Amino acid sequence: MDKISKPSVSPNPVILQSEGLLKYILETSVYPREEETLKELRNATTNHPLGFMGTAPDAGQLMVLFLKLLNAKKTIEVGVFTGYSLLLTALNIPHDGKITAVDPDRKAYELGIPFIKKAGLLHKIDYIESPALPVLDKLLEDVRNLAYLHLYPNKNNYWNYHERLIKLIKIGGIVAYDNTLWGGTVALPEIAVLESKREWRRSTLAFNKAISNDSRLEIAHVSIGDGLTICRRVS
Repeated sequence: MDKISKPSVSPNPVILQSEGLLKYILETSVYPREEETLKELRNATTNHPLGFMGTAPDAGQLMVLFLKLLNAKKTIEVGVFTGYSLLLTALNIPHDGKITAVDPDRKAYELGIPFIKKAGLLHKIDYIESPALPVLDKLLEDVRNLAYLHLYPNKNNYWNYHERLIKLIKIGGIVAYDNTLWGGTVALPEIAVLESKREWRRSTLAFNKAISNDSRLEIAHVSIGDGLTICRRVS
């Protein structure tokens, strides 16, 4: 089971240090194109005590491009929270597309269900309330050749997830890992990082190093939200 000791959770600083520039990007090219149900779910998520954990809408915009470029039909999402990126994916895959969504805590997801129902997209989602590793191991018994995978689960287990996901995704498919810059702390000396964030910072550093050495992938780090690493399987 993928259990880890969890440091106290608090928001990381915005990677894009200019709040004004981020506001400009959102108001100019993100919010005007955001589906109404997505906007409603994003606003509802801000009222959640951990609302800062919601998917950055500018990252969501990038996800849409990948989903459409890949003509993705079957996807996996590990770590669901209130379901913003889940709804976003459901909006941008075919009517008969399917998303396997895995999270051990259904409570936050229940906030998003009414918005997914309102959009008429609940039929696309296979939600599994479980730690991720047992589910991924089960999926490996029937390799799916998936096109797109999106992850923001326990940071200490990223590499364990990765080794399974790389076998599930097809050649040319994409895995997107969220929070891989960990509030910019990956570029700081450990002494300058809050003690509560050091464990996950160390795990993030180890994962980033490992994935950069993975010859099966082409990768790109994007400084959106809390950092997004895009991995394309090439072998």
